[in-house]
Amino acid sequence: MDKRTGVVTMGGNPMTLVGKEIRVGDKAPDFTGLKGDMSSFSLNDAGDKKKIISVVPSLDTGVCELQTIRFNEEAAELEDVAIITVSVDLPFAQKRFCSANGIDKVITVSDHRDLDFGLKYGFLMEEVRLLSRGIVVLDGENNVKYVEYVDQVGKHPDYDKALDAVRSI
Repeated sequence: MDKRTGVVTMGGNPMTLVGKEIRVGDKAPDFTGLKGDMSSFSLNDAGDKKKIISVVPSLDTGVCELQTIRFNEEAAELEDVAIITVSVDLPFAQKRFCSANGIDKVITVSDHRDLDFGLKYGFLMEEVRLLSRGIVVLDGENNVKYVEYVDQVGKHPDYDKALDAVRSI
């Protein structure tokens, strides 16, 4: 399994990212996770829409909460775009978070069971078994058009670059 160091820190501590690094130009691999109702989710479920995959360590933290709320708000302005938030939070916690925060335009997916997304996209932080923060933008054929691995987990991603990338598709 691929491992990368020197890419991400969490609380000032270096983290090891496990899994294949995803790059612009790659064909995005299908992945599976669980939705809030415990049903299975696959990337293919989003069909041929453009996609923003918003990756967060846990919805129960401030920056992750704001990132998810921001993309939920942006979704109203975007046509034919699926926004998928992935974390290792339990599906129950994701569902509770969405209900409490009025998140209704974002698909939340739990990667807690198999870490399928984290490993296939290289976002799994080995030391803490959480996903690192980042964004992946895909076109309708699941070609990667933009990727950001945020260098410090406590920082916000570059929302504008990600939104520009999806709008330019």
